Order: sequence, then structure tokens, then C-alpha cells
Amino acid sequence: MAVPTMADVARRAGVSAKTVSNVLSGYPYIRESTRERVMAAVDELGYEINVTARIFRSGRTGVVGLAVPELGQPYFGELADEILEAARRRGLHVLIQPTGFTREGELAALREPRRKLVDGLLFSPAALEQADAHLLDDLGYPLVLLGEQMFSTRVDHVTMQNVEGARAATDLLLDAGRRQIAVIGMLHSPTAGSSNLRFTGYREALAARGITVDPRLLGWADDGWHRGNGARAMADVLDAGVEVDGVVAFNDALALGAMYALQVRGRSIPDDVAVVGFDDIEDAQYSMPALTTVDPGRRDIAEVAVALLHDRLTGAAPAEPVLHVADMRIVERGSTPTRR
Repeated sequence: MAVPTMADVARRAGVSAKTVSNVLSGYPYIRESTRERVMAAVDELGYEINVTARIFRSGRTGVVGLAVPELGQPYFGELADEILEAARRRGLHVLIQPTGFTREGELAALREPRRKLVDGLLFSPAALEQADAHLLDDLGYPLVLLGEQMFSTRVDHVTMQNVEGARAATDLLLDAGRRQIAVIGMLHSPTAGSSNLRFTGYREALAARGITVDPRLLGWADDGWHRGNGARAMADVLDAGVEVDGVVAFNDALALGAMYALQVRGRSIPDDVAVVGFDDIEDAQYSMPALTTVDPGRRDIAEVAVALLHDRLTGAAPAEPVLHVADMRIVERGSTPTRR
């Protein structure tokens, strides 16, 4: 059977070969409908874009993929910046692909390297589940898994201490004498990896002090971990009629939204309500007051993930897949009382 050519793709898609070339080169000024027709033809024909052979004798493009749920969440935006810098130092370029918190977007990201656009993939899933872990088997290209939504012993994996971080955040408030501690960022989805793990840390810290979880203190944010949803979740907790003297938010954006809602209601931070976030994004330093937060080791995560992928590409990585769990620390600022 003949190997499909760019001309074959052009005929199947009903466009010129130049248009196919522009689409495959990432040229921005292409109609979305045209781009979709071309990529559908690529898939149907099994056309392999061998940028590698044309440019590098090594047989690699020098480009790696980064698939994250979205760049609108500050954590992912700042993680992408760290990954770009770590890749630059190793002579790699990064193609970023937001997957939109959708299964379809994540499956598309897993298919992308097969078109030879990138040499390997850094993959942070949010919609795929543990039952989908088999999709990571025998991909045919190096992959480094990020986060905690899925686990696989067949690929390199870089993650953070979600349970330990949330437990430390809750302990900080308990040590300050706070007992009515709200938690912001709960999700009803049973596959919500980060949310479930961070809630486990919160619950364990309370249980160690003999405190049961009060359902009225659970702030739900099913529409996403953004500032507006943090403010709404905090308002819902306050409207439930329970007194709140502490807040653990599952990310800093939620925490900043919660602080806004508290201040609108006349609560003083940290005197009336102490607040701890998670992620240590740049904005945390510039809120009023500055936000105490969990630093999950984002820079370490980026550095190790890129190093692992680079080593897989060059044959320098260990034979067995690597699991790396980044160190975390609490960064204390003005949203919690000063420790005596």
C-alpha cells in the first residue's frame, strides 16, 4: 500500500497542498473549518508529518508538547512558563495545547505526537479517569504524566503532595486556634483528583484534633477553580448561617475570591477569618492582605518533568519509569496570624 503524501491529504480535504502545509506548520490565519478538514484527512489517511527528517539528522523535531487543562488558571499558566524556561535551557521548543477540561481535548492531545509534530508529551489530564490509564500504554513516544488525576506504572510521572499540603494548611489554622474552618473548592465529580486529595488532607487534620466535618462549611466550586467561584462558594458558606473563623481554599484563585467575599461581608482577615490557599501563584503576594499558601514545588515539577522527557528522548533516562513527588512548603503571609 502506497504511503500517503501531502498531495493525497490535499485531495481528500479539497484544498491545495500549500494550505495543507500551512495547517501542519501551525500557520495562524487558517479558517477553523479548513483546519478541521485537513486534520481529519490526515487522520483518515494515516499521513505522518515527518518534519524531523527534513530538519534534524537526529530524527527529532526538537519540539515537545505540553497538554494542560487551561491557561486561564494561574497555576497552569505559571507552570507553563516554568516548563518553557526549563525546555529552552535544553534546546527544546514547547507546543502548548489547552485541553479545556474535556475528555475529547485530552484524547486529541495524546494523538498529536503520532503526527510527528512533537517528539514527546508532558500531559496533565483532568477529564480522563484512572480507568483510562491503559491509554498511556504503548503510545510510541515518550510521555511524562503530570498531576494526580491518573497514575500509571508504565510512564514517568511527576506530581505533588496534595494530601500533605492541604493537611499542613489546615493544621496551620488549627494551631492558630481556629475551629470553624471552611473548605473552598469541593467538586461533586467522583473523579476530581486534586479536590478529593486536598479534601482528604483537610479531613485528616480535623480528625486528628477530634473535629468532625461540618457539611455547612463545604464550599462547592463545580464551575471551576476561579476567583468568581471562590467568592460564590464563600458566600454560600456564610449564608448557611455557620460562623467561620478559617478558610482552606484548594487553590489560590479560590482563596482570593473567598477573601473578597469575606471582606465584602465585613470580615477582617486574619483577625476574624484566617485564609490559606494552595499553589503559591504570583498574585498571592499582592493581595490585601498577602495570601498564606502552600507552595507545591511548581518549579521542581517543571524542571524534573522536562528533564525526564529530555532524557527519554536522548536515551539517558533510567530503564524503569520514574515517579517524582515534589517537596511542598507553607508560605506564611498576612492572611493568617503570625505564629508566636
